[in-house]
Amino acid sequence: MSEMPAVEVDFVVPFNDIDVMEVVWYGNYIRYFEMARCALMQSIKYDWPQMLESGFIWPVVECRLKYVKPLRYGQRIKIRAELSEFEARLKISYTVRVEDSGEVMTKGHTVQFAISAESGEAQYTSPQVLLKKLNRSVQ
Repeated sequence: MSEMPAVEVDFVVPFNDIDVMEVVWYGNYIRYFEMARCALMQSIKYDWPQMLESGFIWPVVECRLKYVKPLRYGQRIKIRAELSEFEARLKISYTVRVEDSGEVMTKGHTVQFAISAESGEAQYTSPQVLLKKLNRSVQ
């Protein structure tokens, strides 16, 4: 079996992401995860437009974050997103590191379920289109 797809996104923490304690406001970490998730899905050519075209939507049904250390204004970071599960759901794992030191600042994951865009019904197996995008055997 081949490796799971993964990407890294480089980012510099902007001033407007900082709160009154001079660290990144906790809600912005989800936005950082989303930037990396989009890059990951683009890398397998199954981003939002391709999802809609395939007849499925993929809402996030779970998000978990572990704040290890706070990020600060101007830090150069790398946000890694890796597909860690794809059968019956998409689970994407994230790690946020300081670019220079590699120090882990935040970890987490999101889970998405496939929903038929036409019927609104949850899919309990991975749609064939996703398996094809991942070069997995299609039944």
